[in-house]
Amino acid sequence: MTNRHHYTQLIKDEAKRLGFMSCGISKAGFLEEEAPRLERWLKNNMNGEMQYMENHFDKRLDPTKLVDDSKSVISLLLNYYPEQTQTKESYKVSKYAYGQDYHFVIKDKLKHLMHFIQDEIGEVSGRAFVDSAPVLDKAWAAKSGLGWIGKHSNLLTQKVGSFYFIAELIVDLDLEYDFATTDHCGTCTACIDACPTQAITEPYVVDGSKCISYFTIELKDNLPSEFKGKFDDWMFGCDVCQDVCPWNRFSKPHNEPLFNPKPELLSMTKKDWDEVTQEVFSKVFQKSAVKRTKFSGLTRNIKFLGES
Repeated sequence: MTNRHHYTQLIKDEAKRLGFMSCGISKAGFLEEEAPRLERWLKNNMNGEMQYMENHFDKRLDPTKLVDDSKSVISLLLNYYPEQTQTKESYKVSKYAYGQDYHFVIKDKLKHLMHFIQDEIGEVSGRAFVDSAPVLDKAWAAKSGLGWIGKHSNLLTQKVGSFYFIAELIVDLDLEYDFATTDHCGTCTACIDACPTQAITEPYVVDGSKCISYFTIELKDNLPSEFKGKFDDWMFGCDVCQDVCPWNRFSKPHNEPLFNPKPELLSMTKKDWDEVTQEVFSKVFQKSAVKRTKFSGLTRNIKFLGES
């Protein structure tokens, strides 16, 4: 048995023990197929006001420019599909933001995995990434065989759908590499047909500047009046393209206690949200990703929904 095989198995077993849904590994290098796509997307201003997407173009496409001597990209998926969802009488929060901020939850698990690798294998250098640096998470996860990129541009997996986070460790260690899987979207256009703002402009292309998630989280200015009545009651993020995807009927609830929501989030109604105070906001979204939009951002979104 080669060392590469042994190390690869050790890492995958530990990832599973830490609660990750799956782990796939790719050879670090330049993402040739992604380069023209990213260039076209930026050229068409589909990043809206997300200027940071224009930075570090070369690093985004080549992890060897992010981590010296990197050899492998270890991609990991962590389920966040909730057991219970909000009451139907409520304005909606994207399921990924129900519990504690995933950045911290996953960073902790990645630190454990990195320490495990160093303890078991020896001097290995690397960096952990959770949506926090110019890394094309979905492209690496697809390259590592963890799923395919669907027409809504999210990673999809036959057995579990798409309600999971993607993270990676980029390390200077040679490992055994996985193979990409095939696309199973077929002729289905459920996500394209259901998008309330027509943000999926063609299969596999999402205009970020028209996406409800962009409006409710990233956009700091006033919400554009031409989209009034089109937000489908989403006050933070949007799950429409995932909710309608046939593959998500295979989603199973996560078993990460830190992703469980505060009971108030599940029971609050539109009337409660219309009258929400800073105090309630801080309690319901303690340590939550919703804090990114701040109390002022959330109340702006709620007001917009109320006027629609």
